[in-house]
Amino acid sequence: MPDLEITIADRKFLVNCQAGEEPFLHAAAKLLDDEATPLQAKVGRLPEVRMLLMAGLMLADKTATLEEDLRRTKARITEMERLLKQTGAADLPVGAQDALASLAHIAAEAEALADRLDARIG
Repeated sequence: MPDLEITIADRKFLVNCQAGEEPFLHAAAKLLDDEATPLQAKVGRLPEVRMLLMAGLMLADKTATLEEDLRRTKARITEMERLLKQTGAADLPVGAQDALASLAHIAAEAEALADRLDARIG
């Protein structure tokens, strides 16, 4: 089990992980550091536990927002698909066809982003 040194808000931590998981641990540490460093710059040096808690809560808030956005996007796509089945693609105006294609693309990107976040955090 490899031991890795990660840095969060200029503080070093030694953590271990399963072999092969090092890139995911570094990615997760970067996400946490990206929240903790500006927090520390704004508030000043915080106790370790408080800094990590606040940075973790900010990440959780971002994740919850992304999940809600993904849920709404999926619901919009489901509704568009329902309408498409009712009317048929040929009956939709060109703008609606473009919107449907855009929504499908956005949903795919949002889902991929959510999967990457889950892999990094979980």
